[in-house]
Amino acid sequence: MKFKKVLIGVALAVTCLMSAQAQRRHEIQVPNPDGYTTLKCDFHMHTVFSDGLVWPTVRVDEAYREGLDAISLTEHIEYRPHKKDIVADHNRSYELSQKQAKKLGILLIRGSEITRSMPPGHFNAIFLSDSNPLEQKGYKDAFNEAKKQNAFIFWNHPGWARQQPDSTLWWPEHTQLYNDGCMHGIEVANGGLFMPEAIQWCLDKNLTMIGTSDIHQPIQTDYDFAKGEHRTMTFVFAKERTVEGIREALDNRRTAAYYRELVIGREEILRPFFEKCIEIKEVKRTDKEVTLSVTNSTDLVLKLKKTAHDTSLVYFREMTLKPHTQHTISVKFENGIKGGDCNFEVTNFIVAPDKGLNYTIKL
Repeated sequence: MKFKKVLIGVALAVTCLMSAQAQRRHEIQVPNPDGYTTLKCDFHMHTVFSDGLVWPTVRVDEAYREGLDAISLTEHIEYRPHKKDIVADHNRSYELSQKQAKKLGILLIRGSEITRSMPPGHFNAIFLSDSNPLEQKGYKDAFNEAKKQNAFIFWNHPGWARQQPDSTLWWPEHTQLYNDGCMHGIEVANGGLFMPEAIQWCLDKNLTMIGTSDIHQPIQTDYDFAKGEHRTMTFVFAKERTVEGIREALDNRRTAAYYRELVIGREEILRPFFEKCIEIKEVKRTDKEVTLSVTNSTDLVLKLKKTAHDTSLVYFREMTLKPHTQHTISVKFENGIKGGDCNFEVTNFIVAPDKGLNYTIKL
């Protein structure tokens, strides 16, 4: 009997330990630009209440463990393969998640996915007050219902091969939605899909760049966290850590998509963000050379490549700054110069299709 009690006690202790470990939060180490807080957000995911494979509160727990600040459960309005077993309205996954989200400090945003054939394709509407009115026969009526609720509406995975098998196109229906005020952003990255065409559309049409996981199964089946992988997400540069703060930032296009090693956004957004990612200090200077200490204190990879410059300055051709590393670099002065500009491109900070962020170290 005594042995049995000890065994039960050990089992309970192990269970408690596993539970505590399961909810251990990994903070994503990225900087806050001056005046803003960098919020890690995922505005596109699914549960058993549409075509996902997990209960809604699991999405909250996953987000907490991965260091996210905000999520939206965007169940398909028109596609619910589990509806014979899961009988509920379109708000239910949000309602079931509220208590756990509040407990863990995750900002939960009500959303739904308008799921139509191309054109116009799939769109998420977030910051809804009620998802049920979006169930309409015609897609225009669904968008109008979202607009009535002042939703933030963005185009999902425009480059998805199942809907655009040959090329990623902007259709007349998208022009109409855009002109009607029913398109505020576009996913430039969705799960493992990167869509450079969407970057240019966002720049040309002043739309917000979004990155999402669009996760359906348990998150660990898509990403190997032990190897440092992360879900695709959106960095939102908000004035405050609130739902209202996120909406204000989205409306003003202060976002960057975080996809694999890429950070994708507008140049005016990424430049101050990059400057907070890297610390450059002059260590030693002579007439012929300057030595610099370069530190990356973030979880991001920073990839630098030399661009056009004064050839009398001799410095690295390419350099990769892995997360939380410090490097010493030397810049040699030739032909009698005493300083100048070290120009390079941050090749994984994408500011336009096939274009990284240009940056200069002045010596």
